[in-house]
Amino acid sequence: MKILFTGANGFLGKNLISDLNKNHTVFTLGLNDSDFQCDLSKEIPNLDQLNIDVVFHAAGKAHSIPKTDLEIKKFYEVNVDGTKNLCESLEKINLPKIFIFISTVAVYGREEGTQITEEHPINGKTPYAESKWIAEDFLQNWCKRNNVKLIILRPSLIAGKNPPGNLGDMISAINQGRYLNINHGKARKSVFFVKDFIFIIENAFKMNAGIYNVCDSKHPSFKELSLIIAKQLGKSNAFSIPLLPAKLIAKCGDFLGNKALINTLKLSKIINSLTFSNEKIKKELGWEPSDVINNFKI
Repeated sequence: MKILFTGANGFLGKNLISDLNKNHTVFTLGLNDSDFQCDLSKEIPNLDQLNIDVVFHAAGKAHSIPKTDLEIKKFYEVNVDGTKNLCESLEKINLPKIFIFISTVAVYGREEGTQITEEHPINGKTPYAESKWIAEDFLQNWCKRNNVKLIILRPSLIAGKNPPGNLGDMISAINQGRYLNINHGKARKSVFFVKDFIFIIENAFKMNAGIYNVCDSKHPSFKELSLIIAKQLGKSNAFSIPLLPAKLIAKCGDFLGNKALINTLKLSKIINSLTFSNEKIKKELGWEPSDVINNFKI
């Protein structure tokens, strides 16, 4: 296949492009070191009569909490305007057959719950969640109008080499001996193994257009994740502290700001399970996603 991969310099690009290039022709679009260098949030790229089968749109803004109006605006510029600019450029070349959009389970707006499906209402209120949902809505209309198959993937945490976000923070804390499991690390989270995106791309022609949660079927606990990370880093296993002391420490953290190891918001995410159903994509492809615990190499 001929694939246009946006966000080539990001986490997904660094983990996927070299493998995709073994069997396919990949054209990259990114801020630098790409076939097409462009800031999608500000520019409409010139794709120079490119002829592609699949767009894998991974360019986006995530993994930060905005503190100013300017930082809030950036989410919409990158995730919404960037998507619109990409689509405008695609209209000037031979349109792709398939458009794969990397969205997020954050659009559901849930802090806890189990086996949440794609039918769950959209309740995400953060700039990240809201901007991704607006981009989804735009793409649904654009793809229908242009007869392009749209596959929206909503990943949970993504495990791969040098992950960003909460998983990256967890690795850093364990490496520095600052990580503690709370309440025995029993809470479970949905996680997706990054290399499985390749299987989805290569089998996208078999899929129906639609929205799909993507995660493994094990939904590992914090304890399971911390054990495998500590083992790979050659570190001691994390201690566990009871819930009550953790709540007191988190309360203190609320007053310390960014210097705090934990606050009540972080504590809530650590002690509450949040898992998503992957049954839809499993049935669609007759496929079992990789078990993160057995495949994750930091």
